[in-house]
Amino acid sequence: MTSHDMMRPKNRRGRSFAPVLVAALAAGAPAWAGAAPGAAACTGCHGPAALGSAISSLDGHAADDIVAQMQAFRSGERKATVMDRIARGYTEEETRAIAEWLAKPESARHAQP
Repeated sequence: MTSHDMMRPKNRRGRSFAPVLVAALAAGAPAWAGAAPGAAACTGCHGPAALGSAISSLDGHAADDIVAQMQAFRSGERKATVMDRIARGYTEEETRAIAEWLAKPESARHAQP
């Protein structure tokens, strides 16, 4: 075994989790069909308050408030561990589209087109 082999992460059974991940994403695709690009990723950390996350939910926030917070993260006005870097990855137009989607009630976000 070479040092390169020892550095390579392996799961215990030597199989990839990629097929499982792809299947999970495909199964959930219809629920996010109307989401602005990038918006579904926000709900991974900022999901419904019922999940009991330590990170604040975005449910019930107005689109203008979400845009303002993203601008504050982007400019450095609001300090963050990760959101400042995430915010810089979106244009103003993308940020607005994401904010408008997130501002919809959760039931409307998951409605089938």
